[in-house]
Amino acid sequence: MASLRRFTHRLHSARTWIAMGVLAPIGMLAASGLMLADLRQDAWDKAEQTSKNLVQVLERDIARNIEMYDLSIQAAVENLRTTGLAEMAPAIRQLILFDRAATARDMGVMIVIDQHGDIIADIDAVPPRKGNYADREYFQVHKARAGLGLYIGRPIVSRLTGERMLPFSRRINKPDGTFGGVVLGSVKLSYFTRLFGEIDLGQDGAINLYLRDGTRVMRHPYAEADIGVNIAGTQTFQGFMRDASGSFVHISARDGIERHYTYTRVGGLPLILNVALSTRAIEAEWRVKALVIGGIVFVLCGLTIALSLLFGRELRRREAMQAELERLSLTDALTGLPNRRAFENAGAQAWEAARHSGRPLSLLIVDADHFKRFNDRYGHQVGDEVLRSLARCLSASVYRPQDLVSRVGGEEFSVLLPDTDQAGAHRVADKLHAEVSALTIASIGIGAGAVTVSIGLAAIVPTATEVAGLTDLYRLADEALYEAKAGGRNQTRHAKPHEPAVFPLKQVLRLMQ
Repeated sequence: MASLRRFTHRLHSARTWIAMGVLAPIGMLAASGLMLADLRQDAWDKAEQTSKNLVQVLERDIARNIEMYDLSIQAAVENLRTTGLAEMAPAIRQLILFDRAATARDMGVMIVIDQHGDIIADIDAVPPRKGNYADREYFQVHKARAGLGLYIGRPIVSRLTGERMLPFSRRINKPDGTFGGVVLGSVKLSYFTRLFGEIDLGQDGAINLYLRDGTRVMRHPYAEADIGVNIAGTQTFQGFMRDASGSFVHISARDGIERHYTYTRVGGLPLILNVALSTRAIEAEWRVKALVIGGIVFVLCGLTIALSLLFGRELRRREAMQAELERLSLTDALTGLPNRRAFENAGAQAWEAARHSGRPLSLLIVDADHFKRFNDRYGHQVGDEVLRSLARCLSASVYRPQDLVSRVGGEEFSVLLPDTDQAGAHRVADKLHAEVSALTIASIGIGAGAVTVSIGLAAIVPTATEVAGLTDLYRLADEALYEAKAGGRNQTRHAKPHEPAVFPLKQVLRLMQ
């Protein structure tokens, strides 16, 4: 009987070990399966975010450059109305017509074509080079349709230079409104080749730029046969047309490769940009991990601890990334100052603190005067340098840890001053004017006094005013800012809390800027 009991005990122990030996691998396989699924999702999330970021960066660069070219074309159209232009010497006429023309290295030809299609002005030659463009698509379109605005045509080979270009054009109207010709500008396709070529999308990745009618303007990797091809009838392009931006997975009609497409329309232009990543490339790294981890799990279930450590490290990495993203979300990328979101968060806290303590709270809204002129004259890169320099001036004008300098949008900044009355805020504003008046940017030839700012000041004690919150405080400072603008700029005006908002004045001033 004792032997039977010992045998039964041993049999039970064996079954327990067998069950543990079976259940442990099953548990490991289940845990590994969940982890691999999570890693696969991470690969797709990373690809999705990377594609969105790339599309946003490329779209902004393209839109900004096309806007610059269009401004040059518009300036030429306007300058054609100059009195006595036809009687002027050719060199003077050229200088007047193209005085605001962009000179970027990728700009192609820029010419003025009369109603017969002949060149009458040329940015690159005096007298203008000869040629007739009455047969060009852009000429025929403008001739047939008035009020078309900027027209972006299909890629062409320039008859003047022999280079591939993307044409931009605007119609010239005679005084009676009839067709008077076309101002043509163009950008070399080498601009897109260089812009896209700086990006590594991995195996079978691609970047495409299309006209809204489905004509391919550029593809990276570049192939001459791809330029000018129309894919409007494909399901891929129909996917691009559903929304202004988005993403989807589809098999390419060009080469049969399945790709993840992230697309967007370029500003308000008839252009569609997409970044396409091969789904195989997206999962390539994940597949390697799956094979390695799966093999190890099948051979040694004891690697559970190692896998757990790897998983913990992945979680820590995610937390670090999340913390960094949170920090970046509160920082203005151009100036390094806190952004509008950071200002609103800090402002709400400062308001509540002032309301409970009965201490004053002041706000300065600072706006760069005539900032558009810097962009128009020197370009956006110089404008960005001016904004960075202004940010340094503002930061140098405050000393207390609780004072907050922020960039709230465009060329507008805010200075939040807790525990500061109107007189103290005026001193800060005076210091700021002094800092800005001494601002020089030697590298681009901007001297002291060239940059000025207008400041709107609002100072209140929350418990002794009808102002209801930070939004109203901002409104008061903003109204004071526009009074400073209306009063001649380069000055500080303080708010009058109980006066009504001056909305018509705001609208007029915005039109004047």
